[in-house]
Amino acid sequence: MAAVTDAAGNPWFSWDYVQSNASALLAALIQHVELTAASVLIAAVLAIPLGILAYRVSWLTGPILALSSVLYTIPSLGLFAVLAPFLGLYASTVVIGLVLYALLVIVRNTLTGLNQVPVEIRDAARGMGYGKLGLLTRIELPLSLPSIMTGLRIATVSTVAMVTVGSVVGGYGGFGELILEGFRNNFYKAQIMTATIATVLLALVFDLVLALLGRLATPWSRRRAS
Repeated sequence: MAAVTDAAGNPWFSWDYVQSNASALLAALIQHVELTAASVLIAAVLAIPLGILAYRVSWLTGPILALSSVLYTIPSLGLFAVLAPFLGLYASTVVIGLVLYALLVIVRNTLTGLNQVPVEIRDAARGMGYGKLGLLTRIELPLSLPSIMTGLRIATVSTVAMVTVGSVVGGYGGFGELILEGFRNNFYKAQIMTATIATVLLALVFDLVLALLGRLATPWSRRRAS
């Protein structure tokens, strides 16, 4: 069946659309992947050290979580609308906005993972001569890695969805560009639905890849579960 149509004959899904617009869909996919990967990577580079800082310096925990929470609550359309006049209509503008949204989840999960390291394990490590740096890098961070990976997975899936809003910046929304174009083009349902399904599938693929990487990076957790 080539299409699922409504009474007006405007198809919700059409293989003809997919086949005839394969190049546009591929370009949107590449842009969506690039924006998502860049945003989550930069967010992780910023958020994981912030989570460690919040863990090590207790009086900074509140301010760091509060600031990242405030950034997360800013409406996405409003944030991009504010950033665009100052930073221009570039992919970097979208990435900056996406990074700000991803910070909270990664910071919070990093802090949670570090706080969940058993006290007796820390005490045993100190008894073996580990200093603060060694304790962090060889004991605390490895044991908190499952929580950090969970934060990365959540941040990545939400970033995949948020990339579509980047279309308001102009040309940098991945599948969001096709969705917006579909609305402008007499509510072209096949285009809207195809881009929406592609976004959901991309989020699932990212989540599965990160879940696999998490399992590979924490073999001890698999042995403990078995």
